[in-house]
Formats: sequence, structure tokens, C-alpha cells
Amino acid sequence: MIKERRFIEQLLSMAGLTLNGPNSFDPQIYDERFYRRVLKNGSLGLGESYMDKWWGVKKLDECIYKILKAELEKKFYGNLKIMLLFTLNYIRNPGRTSKAFEVGEKHYDIGNDLYEKMLDKRLTYTCGYWKEARNLDEAQEAKLDLVCKKIGLKPGMRVLDIGSGWGSFIGYAAQNYGIKAIGLTVSKEQKAYADERYKNLSVETRLQDYRELGHEQFDRIVSLGMFEHVGEKNYRTFMQVVHQLLEDDGLFLLHTIGGNRSVKGTDPWIHRYIFPNGMIPSIAQIGRSIENLFVMEDWHNFALDYDKTLMAWYMNFINNYNQLKSKYNDRFFRMWEYYLLSCAATFRARKNQLWQIILSKKGLSSGYVSIR
Repeated sequence: MIKERRFIEQLLSMAGLTLNGPNSFDPQIYDERFYRRVLKNGSLGLGESYMDKWWGVKKLDECIYKILKAELEKKFYGNLKIMLLFTLNYIRNPGRTSKAFEVGEKHYDIGNDLYEKMLDKRLTYTCGYWKEARNLDEAQEAKLDLVCKKIGLKPGMRVLDIGSGWGSFIGYAAQNYGIKAIGLTVSKEQKAYADERYKNLSVETRLQDYRELGHEQFDRIVSLGMFEHVGEKNYRTFMQVVHQLLEDDGLFLLHTIGGNRSVKGTDPWIHRYIFPNGMIPSIAQIGRSIENLFVMEDWHNFALDYDKTLMAWYMNFINNYNQLKSKYNDRFFRMWEYYLLSCAATFRARKNQLWQIILSKKGLSSGYVSIR
């Protein structure tokens, strides 16, 4: 155990962290088995040992941020123990049709009560737009309106939202822009919520995989925070489906988390506990998926807004947890805390990005004016 501890101490010192140190971002070790578990299981061991209270830290987001910003895997390149810490899970075609509904069952269906306490008033489970916003509700409404403006919505347009969640976008767009919309979700709980909340609007939510939509046609298509569930082997299929469904003069807006490099896997802790079968795309992977299908009209990155969004979700979760703890135990609390704060750190360290991409089928003859 002494060798493992010294190794972890050396590793963390490279990130400016001290085991059991005095700073709010210094990790405090409560169980000596922590060291061996992390070296054996890497990211999965780090997250699970936090859930099991083997270690803790006052500012988890800052601790993870420092680890990520230090790029420890580059400093110890070639060291097998270090490489283990940063290993991704390789999953065979995680977004295949047979797996499409798994994330809905394991993540989105765990309880609308949790999301109602954590998210904004519209239950928008994607990055907000904080350019002029003062709080989470304003940031999410600004994002929804930004999407509407970017794709030039007009009354009567037929719009498809692939991965519509609790219906925030289709509801907002119908209320404020007079469009007709269909939303697709893989979550029974989301569909039930959207059906009830927006029953008086010209919108429909379907429990359906994007590959099952058929030959309907839409003036505009959006996908907000769903592409992370598609998987590299299905990116081309996804884009072909969108191309088939979109009118020739239509626009498609893809809103997705993005990575700085192409990968074929996902973080093992995130895969097991939060988003099964997920995968973050790179610029190159998206580029290959749209070749000879779309013209890229605009590419907007506002990654740091996701840091703010996740921290706002975390504060809502913390402030409302007393109303949730009868249903969600302490281990779930630490799991959810680790999820929100570690993800915030990935955007703060610029390891993850947030992209909004505008695509047209043939290129707009009058050009596209970027909207920010």
C-alpha cells in the first residue's frame, strides 16, 4: 500500500494537489484501500471510491479540474499505470438499434421529480446560453431562442427534434414561433411529461428511435444533446436519416458535446453509472459523417457555458436534496454529485466542448449569417 500511495502522491503533485492537504481542492483519503483501487480500476475506481466515501474533497470540481488541466497522461506517457487512469471503455457499436432505449431506462426514467428539482422551469437538460443570462431559467430560454433564430423559424413550419427530452424546445418553439413539431425520445417518463404539459399545442412527442421515422419531411430539424448517444459507427446513418427527412431548402442544427480528439470509447464510470453506451464525437468524426450530404454553414463553440450550466444544476440539486432523499440514498447523492461536478470540470479544463453546428443540404444560395 505504501508504494501505491507514493505513486498517487507523485501523480497528484504534478497537478498541484496534496493528499490530505489544507486546500479546499486537496483530496482527503478516508480509506487506505483507495490507492490500490484507483491504480487497479482507473477512472471507474476513482468514481466508485468517491461514492463509497473512501475519499472526499470540499471542492470536487476544482480537484478534477486541476487533474485534467495538468494533462497528467502526457507527463507520464508510456507509464502503464498512468495510461490505465485515462483508459476509455471500448464498446462495440454502443448506439446500435438494440441499445437505443437503454439510456432512457437507466438515466432519463429514474424520476421526473429529480429533474424537476435540478433543471430549469422547462426541464431543459442541455447546455444553457449565458451570454446575457443572470440565472438558469434565463440561460435556457436564451438557448432555446438562439436555436429558433439560427434556423430561421417561421409560423407554420414543420420541425423535428431528435432527442426532444421533456419537450422544452418543441414547446418553446410552438408557443413563440407558431410552428408544428414532432419530438423523438427514448424515455417513457419524458414522453408522458411532454404529452401532458404541451397537450394544447401543435406538438407531438413520440417514443421512437430516429431510424424508425420513415419518409416524413420537415422544414427544419434539430438535435439538442442527443448525438452523444449515437456512437461513431452510427454517425453516418444518423446524418443520412436527417438528410432524407429534411426538405431541400431546410436547415439542420446539431447541438452536441464535442471532444478534442477522436475516440472509440467512453469514460468507464460515466458508462456504468450515468450514460450507458455514450460517446463524445470529434470534429473529424462529425466531418466524415456529413461528407457529400451537407454543407457546413456555421460552427459555434460555447463550452464554458456548460460549466456554468452544470454548476447551476448542482446548486439546485444540493438545495433541494432534502425533498429527494427519501427516494434517493446517500450513495446516489455522492454519485450524482460526482457526475455533475466532474463534468463541469471537463468543460472548465476545455477537455470537452459544446458545439452548435448549422448544416444545409446544398448550401444556402444567399449565404448564412451567423447568429450569436
